[in-house]
Amino acid sequence: MATGAPLLAQKKNVAPPPRPNIVFVLADDLAAWMLGCYGNQEIKTPNIDQLARTGTRFSNHFVCTPICSASRATIFTGRVPRQHGIHDFLSPNPISQPPQGQKEVPASFASEVMLSDILANAGYRCGYVGKWHMGPSDAIGHNYEYSYIMAGQGSSRYQDPPMYLNGKLLEEKGYLASLMTQRAGEYLDRQSKDKPFFLTVSHFNPHTPYEGHPQKYYDMYSKSIFDTFGWERAAPHALREKQFLADPVANIRRCAAATTALDDEVGALVKKLRERGLADNTLIVFCGDNGFLLGRHGLWSKGLASDPINMYEEAVGVPMIWSWPGKVPPESVRPEVISTYDFVPTICDALDLPAPERNLCGRSYAEVAFGKIHGRPAKYTKEKPWSNLVFGHFRNTEMARDNYYKLVLRDGGQGPCELFDLKKDPRERVNQYANPAYTTVRERLTRELSAWREKYSA
Repeated sequence: MATGAPLLAQKKNVAPPPRPNIVFVLADDLAAWMLGCYGNQEIKTPNIDQLARTGTRFSNHFVCTPICSASRATIFTGRVPRQHGIHDFLSPNPISQPPQGQKEVPASFASEVMLSDILANAGYRCGYVGKWHMGPSDAIGHNYEYSYIMAGQGSSRYQDPPMYLNGKLLEEKGYLASLMTQRAGEYLDRQSKDKPFFLTVSHFNPHTPYEGHPQKYYDMYSKSIFDTFGWERAAPHALREKQFLADPVANIRRCAAATTALDDEVGALVKKLRERGLADNTLIVFCGDNGFLLGRHGLWSKGLASDPINMYEEAVGVPMIWSWPGKVPPESVRPEVISTYDFVPTICDALDLPAPERNLCGRSYAEVAFGKIHGRPAKYTKEKPWSNLVFGHFRNTEMARDNYYKLVLRDGGQGPCELFDLKKDPRERVNQYANPAYTTVRERLTRELSAWREKYSA
């Protein structure tokens, strides 16, 4: 862990600058490839694109687990499913064949150290708005002084949703995403400059159902054909949400509407920060909890879209954008391969706080996000470069991915297994697992994955 003043140079006998506020925007079922700043030419996301222009965008950011509850637990704890115990989406009615869903969090999850716990202990006020899906919605704990949480285990409706405000159930009137922005704004109105805050705005958009968004967003895409998406008819191994593949274009239109609605709410939140005079000392981080296929590979949703579970780029690749005027370099695109399990160590490092001693597998990429942290020795140099290797696991399926290849093992290597040459085959069409020409690559990544599994299983 680096020492010295957070983020800026520290001179002798000079007090370190105050720590920044942090606004973390988390979107549900939003893949990186769905955004304009990541190359999408048909879904309109001007506000998120502007956020990327004002800061650093990571072009190779991946989730550990391509499903919501497990991924969220990893984002906020820095630990992986084998450690925190959430292996799938939480559901009151999980399915056994093939396994889908998890009824509840394990009792041990109450003792997990979340990022809010770390920041609250460092003097931050902490607020959470939106989807929780890591246990009961009426009592989220973890040092959040303010909460406005969707009722239920992640399922809801976009109009007149039931919400828990600081544990009290409300029957709200209005559009869910706008209600979240409104409550986030109320929280910002209560902040003062004497104490930093950490606010998470966890949007449900663009998750299904695709009904309930304002009509103007549907109208934007009424004639769109999405001929650049590369969608296909349902694959034989398609499992969940196959009904959307019966008419992919019509359903992509509705998902695009939900995504642009999200984008407008991001713009409104950034505007609120400026109006309150908070923008100059606020780090904004934008991320997705898992990717989404939208018809690519003949699948609709994410890791559980298929049987067996998939780890396609569209399902594991999510946006990661950092924006802070004057601190994060604008119009910066970083190619380093990073994971959601790196987020907690990175925030701790950026704020000069110790990461929890919980056998975290993540590394800090703060130096990369900020370009350079003055007054600190560089961690990553030509002699000691960043290791472009991340791992993932989802039930019986594991992944090792570097900047050239991706290995997917199922049932401990019993199969079916996959190996993709990402430079030659970025759309993951040709499985090279049994190709003798790739034996060295396959064996190397298998060893790396085995070592990671053994080290971070507890």
